[in-house]
Amino acid sequence: MAANTTSGDFFKTKVLGHPAGLFTLFFTEMWERFSFYGMRALLVLFLTSSLLDNGWGWPRVNALALYGTYTSMVYLTPIIGGILADKFLGHRNAIIIGASLMTLGHASMAMESQLFLYLGLTLLIFGNGFFKPNMTSMVAKLYKDYPEKKDGAYTIFYMGVNSGAFLGIMLCGYIGEKVGFSWGFGLAGIFMFCGMLQFYLSRSIFGNVGLPPDRNVKAAIAGSAEDMSTKENGGKLNPFSTTDLILVSITAVGALVWVVNDPMSKVYNYNVFGNSGNAGYVILGCLCLFLYILFSRILRYSRITRDRMLAVFIIAVFYMFFWASFEQAGGSMTIFAKDYMDRTLVGNSAILFKVFNSFLTILPLGIITFVLWKLFKQTFEKFALANIFLGSSFIIIWAIVIWMLSNEFSQTNTEIAATWFGILNSFFIIALGPVFSKIWESKYNPSASVKYSIGLVFLSIGFLSLAYGAYGIPFGAKTAAVSILWLVVAYLFHTLGELCISPVGLSYVSKLVPGRMIAVTYGIWYLSIAVGNKVAGTMGGMIDSISAQYGLSNFFLIFTIIPVIAAVVILSLGPLLRKLMHGVR
Repeated sequence: MAANTTSGDFFKTKVLGHPAGLFTLFFTEMWERFSFYGMRALLVLFLTSSLLDNGWGWPRVNALALYGTYTSMVYLTPIIGGILADKFLGHRNAIIIGASLMTLGHASMAMESQLFLYLGLTLLIFGNGFFKPNMTSMVAKLYKDYPEKKDGAYTIFYMGVNSGAFLGIMLCGYIGEKVGFSWGFGLAGIFMFCGMLQFYLSRSIFGNVGLPPDRNVKAAIAGSAEDMSTKENGGKLNPFSTTDLILVSITAVGALVWVVNDPMSKVYNYNVFGNSGNAGYVILGCLCLFLYILFSRILRYSRITRDRMLAVFIIAVFYMFFWASFEQAGGSMTIFAKDYMDRTLVGNSAILFKVFNSFLTILPLGIITFVLWKLFKQTFEKFALANIFLGSSFIIIWAIVIWMLSNEFSQTNTEIAATWFGILNSFFIIALGPVFSKIWESKYNPSASVKYSIGLVFLSIGFLSLAYGAYGIPFGAKTAAVSILWLVVAYLFHTLGELCISPVGLSYVSKLVPGRMIAVTYGIWYLSIAVGNKVAGTMGGMIDSISAQYGLSNFFLIFTIIPVIAAVVILSLGPLLRKLMHGVR
C-alpha cells in the first residue's frame, strides 16, 4: 500500500516549500478552471450576439437568467457529489467521474444547437458537482496534520484556480470571438480531458488519501469514523432524522424547480408556477425551510461544534453577498465591456497595447511553466506518463499563445476582445497571491471579520470605478465609448477583495468543521456561492431596465453600496465570531 501522506513523509518531496501532491491538485484544478472560465467568458456573449455575428441574438435579460441559473447550479450539485464521495466513491473517483462528465459537456456545447447547449450545461453542472467539493476536500485532508500551513496551501491552490481561469478566458475567449464560438467551446473540452488524464495517471502520489472505503472492512472503518465524529462532537452523534430528510427533499425540489423555471419563463414564456408572484412565494418558503433545517441540526451538536458551525454559517452569508456582486464579471460587466467601452485602438495606442498584452500573457504563463518544471523534477521518474500529458498540454498552450500574439501584431489596428478584460482578475491573483499568502502566514494575519470587511470594501471600490466611468452615458443607451481604464481599475480592486475572502474562506471551513463532515460541509459552503450567483444573474438581468430609468452609473452604484453595508456589519460581528471559533484562527 502507498505510504500514508498524513505522516511526516508527506513534506519530503517539496515544490516551492509545499508537497508535490499539492501541485498535482494545482494543475488538475487549473485545467478544470480553464474549461469553466473559458466557457463562462463566451456564454453570455454567444447568447446575446446578433445572428450576423454567429450568436443567437437573445435579449440580455434572457441570457443573464440562463447564466445565473447555470452558475448557481454548478455550486448546488457539490452537495450531492460530496455525500457520494464520503459514503461510496472516495474523492479520487469522484474527481475522475466529474472531469469525464465535464469533458462531454464542453463537447456538446461546441455543437451550437439548443438541444446540445442544454445537454452540455447539464453535464457541466453534474460534472462540477462531483469534481469541485472533492478537490478542496483533498487539500484539507492532505494538510490535516499541518493546520498552520493550510492558509498558505489554499492560497497556492487558489493560484492554480486562477491560472486556469487566466488561460481559459484568454484563449477560449480570443478564439471564440475571433475564430468562432464552437472552437472556443471545444477548446475548453480538450483541456478538461487533459486535466482528467493527468490526475488519473498520478493519483498514487496522494498515498491513501481520497480512496473509497474498503468494502471488506467497511464496518470497521464506519465504526472508526463514527468514533472520531463522536469525539469531535463532544460525545454526540447527529444523524439525519426522517423529518430532516423529508424537509431537505421538499426544499431541494422546490429550489431546483424555481432556479430552472426562471430562464424558462423568460426564454420560452412558460412559468411552472403560473406567475412570478407564485414563484416568489415558493423560493421564500424554500429559504425558510432551509434555515429551519440548518439551525435545528446545528443546535443538536455539542457546544463547541455548534458554535463553530454557526461561525461557518455567518461567514457563508457574507460570502454570498460577495459573490452576488463579484459574479457580475461574467454578466453585466461582460456586457459593459462589449457594448459600452471604446475597445478599438489605433497607432501608438495599439502598439502599446500589443506590447502590454504580450507581457501580460507571457509572464504568467512563464511563471506557471516554471512551477511545472519544478514539479517535473520531483515527480517525472515515478509519474512519467502523467507528466508527458501535462507537458504536452503546455506545448499546445504555448503554440496557441504564439499564434494569437503574432496574429495581433500582424494587424495595424487592434480591437480588444470583450472577454480579454476577464483575464485581469486572474493575472492580478497570480501576481498578488504569493504576497497575500505570506501575510496570512505571518504575525500580521488579521481575523476572519477583518479580512472579510476589507475584501468587501475593495469590491465596493471596484464598482465605484465603473459607476464613475459610466456617469456620462445617457439613460437607456445601448452603446457608448467609455475608457477601458475604469474596467481595469475595477478588476484590480475586485481581485484584492477576492484574495481577502475566497481562499481563506475555504481554509476556515476546513479548520472549523469536524473531519468526517468536511466534504458535505464544503457542499453546503458552495450553496452560499450558488445563491450569490443566482442573485448576480437576476440583478445583472436588470441592467437594461435600471439603466433606462436611472442610468447605467446608478446600476453599478447599487453594487457599490451593498458591499460597504455588509463590510460594516461583519466587522461589528468580529468579537462574536472570535468567541464562536473557540481559538481557531
